[in-house]
Amino acid sequence: MRLLLSAFLIFLTWIARAEDEANNAFSIGADLVSTYVWRGSYQAGTSFQPTMGYSLGGFSVDVWGSVDIAGFGYKEVDFSASYTHKNFTAGLSDYWVGGEMSYHYFDYSKTTIHLLEASLLYRCERIPLSVGWYAIVAGDEWYTKYEKKGKTKKAFPAYLETSYTFYLKDVSLETSVGVSPWQSSRFYNRYEEGGQTDGFAVINLSLKACKEIRITDRYCLPVFGQLILNPAKEDVFLVFGIKF
Repeated sequence: MRLLLSAFLIFLTWIARAEDEANNAFSIGADLVSTYVWRGSYQAGTSFQPTMGYSLGGFSVDVWGSVDIAGFGYKEVDFSASYTHKNFTAGLSDYWVGGEMSYHYFDYSKTTIHLLEASLLYRCERIPLSVGWYAIVAGDEWYTKYEKKGKTKKAFPAYLETSYTFYLKDVSLETSVGVSPWQSSRFYNRYEEGGQTDGFAVINLSLKACKEIRITDRYCLPVFGQLILNPAKEDVFLVFGIKF
């Protein structure tokens, strides 16, 4: 994770000196969501989620964060780097979740609360279908190991998601199916506190609707609603969000 952060900072320094403005772009934005749900699991209540990133050719670096606005102490900061070639995108992300004033961000020991995830995403050309594979390869032992027959084993929690997008008039609809393909420690647990998926489990069924609401002649406010089901946890969410 330290290597990923160093690479991110070096890349920022490099792009600051880039002379080719035609193929690079800086982005900044934010979401306001009624509930923060990630891959079918509750993370926090009403949250503000800023993001910024930079792309140069097929390379991109991003930082994304989330903090609950009710002040219950949830804080997340994620760095990611990716490369896109044709229909494929390979990426590496460093997730960090801690409470306010938890400090120790630069702790990369065995007890770290960082998680390093590798990903591979494929987008189809002829139809609006995407398939993504995500696997935790290092980090917090609480989430990357599990007990079986009295022995501790590496879990490598994985997540596979397929999404399809279509339109109804001026509304964009995205359906997603996400699964945990094998035993995954406490990362994609069932409804029991501290439980674990003991094999293949469907953990995320989602329908997301996005629409732009016209505010003035020159400005439209993007909003979305999302219905999320987690069969493994027997849980359900209805989320409303605003994009800025």
